[in-house]
Amino acid sequence: MLHPEPYRVHERPPTVEELRALYAAVGWTDLPDDDAVARGLSASLFGVVVTLGPDLAGCGRVVGDGGVYFYVQDLIVAPAHQGRGVGDIVMRELLRRLERQATRNAFVGLMAADGRAGFYERYGFAARPPGSPGMALAWDAGRTPAAPRRPGPPASDR
Repeated sequence: MLHPEPYRVHERPPTVEELRALYAAVGWTDLPDDDAVARGLSASLFGVVVTLGPDLAGCGRVVGDGGVYFYVQDLIVAPAHQGRGVGDIVMRELLRRLERQATRNAFVGLMAADGRAGFYERYGFAARPPGSPGMALAWDAGRTPAAPRRPGPPASDR
């Protein structure tokens, strides 16, 4: 058995309600509307939900193309269950599934929350090297992707 009792592992992505509850519990507020979240969750390659009796303890999921690119997403542990190995349960279960699905030289990435890189390093993840920055775009539905924003003066010069 990979996890301590009495935690129970459910091999499925979280529901919209479960994901919203965990986001709220850890102070994250940036989820889109329920329809968008439901579409995203249903497109997960696989996921894990951990409970302790009726309590939601944590979750995690993997998204990607299922062949070349895999991303660990939404690995969240409720504050009442932090420090009790729930994050390890979720990560081990996700890696176990990746071992079955990902092939040699597949890319497995993630974005670690501030101060959490050490947790992922224990599982072999490493920060990107200097000169190879990771990037992200916070999508604004009013922005046309074909029209890049022009760089302006630094915020301190405005």
